[in-house]
Amino acid sequence: MTAIGDMHVLIVDDNAQMRALLRALLRAGGFLFISEAETAEAGVRIIGRARADLIILDWKMAPIDGLAFTRLLRNGETDANPCTPILMLTAHTEGSRVTAARDAGVTGFLKKPISAQNLLDRVAAALTDTRLFVRSADFFGPDRRRGQALRYVGPLRRCTDGAETLDLDDIRLIA
Repeated sequence: MTAIGDMHVLIVDDNAQMRALLRALLRAGGFLFISEAETAEAGVRIIGRARADLIILDWKMAPIDGLAFTRLLRNGETDANPCTPILMLTAHTEGSRVTAARDAGVTGFLKKPISAQNLLDRVAAALTDTRLFVRSADFFGPDRRRGQALRYVGPLRRCTDGAETLDLDDIRLIA
């Protein structure tokens, strides 16, 4: 595993004060290699030159917002690793926004205003997240299911699954 001091964190936020705060908190947490971008376009250029181990991304930016940036990264439309952990940073934490960020493929969600403890907890969770990445017709990102249901007893996960639908995890468990 890479040491914290050797990890590259990219902060993409159009607010200079927020970037400075995040940089200071990350440095206090032991991160030394931190890049900043004011726009999503600048963020794409940075990750094209230097692999990022984590991206902290503001939702509300123009002309490309955080959701569009996440989709670009997850769909392989940048030179970056599409599996790079992404923390979405926003003051807008309505359930619909959290769902939209999750559906775009973010690894985690970080609510403003932030605290040092909350930031470092979310960063640690994103960097140690062991969920597999899932690809479907309209999604690529960390598996949105967190853990198995304790009462689950069969190969079908949803009541709408037909007999022709099997989950590969269940097949591996049977074998």
